[in-house]
Amino acid sequence: MSNALILEGGGMRGIFAAGVIDYLLDQKIRFDNVIGVSAGACHGCSYVCGQRGRAYATATDYLDDKNYCSLRSLRKTGDLFGADFLYYKIPQELYPIDNQAFLASGIKFQAVVTNCETGKAEYPVIEDMFRDIEYVRASSSLPLLANMVEIDGNLYMDGGISDSIPLAQSLRQGNEKNVIVLTRPRDYRKKNSRIASAAGLRYRKYPKMAAALKNRSKVYNETLDLIEKEEAAGRAFVIAPMGPLDIGRTEKDRGKLKAAYQEGYFVAEGLGAKLLAFLEG
Repeated sequence: MSNALILEGGGMRGIFAAGVIDYLLDQKIRFDNVIGVSAGACHGCSYVCGQRGRAYATATDYLDDKNYCSLRSLRKTGDLFGADFLYYKIPQELYPIDNQAFLASGIKFQAVVTNCETGKAEYPVIEDMFRDIEYVRASSSLPLLANMVEIDGNLYMDGGISDSIPLAQSLRQGNEKNVIVLTRPRDYRKKNSRIASAAGLRYRKYPKMAAALKNRSKVYNETLDLIEKEEAAGRAFVIAPMGPLDIGRTEKDRGKLKAAYQEGYFVAEGLGAKLLAFLEG
């Protein structure tokens, strides 16, 4: 019976998932599949590599570096989060990804991306972290704050545009036990956003992606309904914040980030026995 770890994004809110990941690594809880969206894809690679603490460190150690996240970077490159710094300088030099451990893990790792032409989600398998890092970058390329990413002639952006919580895809792939790490509390429901409307105008040359942006709240809330249905059927297990995280999408307050990380670890630890029973049942 195959299982999957599904990691929602949410910009810097994803540091909650970093806490969950470190708990899973501490307890040696292994998944056959990991599917990450946006920040969830960035942090998911640290889980697959078995690098405890890396997800937290890479989200907090470089906050003061203008190459990491700054308006200067946005003006200069079109990316608020410096793409070269995040996806090349950090993983290859400053805090290297253990690519050998990744290759030896036996875990199927996917990063959700949105095809800008079709407006639909795609789920590429990351087979080599260095070779395939552009898919992780694309998964995290937020509307209005990042450039589209070209891979093999196709343009991609943030996976959260089309599939923020890829439970349905995991079920289609045959995963019968799905552990879902959310970065919003359980009672959260997404409302229509003015930002989504603005993004729709920005990307009017890509009408199908613009439509996906405008439809995002509806799809997101339908996914939350699916999660509840799958929980009742014993095919889903949710780890979520206890309440709204006091963190902005581009948060730089280290105290707030540490608190959210610790909450992720604490919540996962509190659910540990139930989680094991779910996976082993």
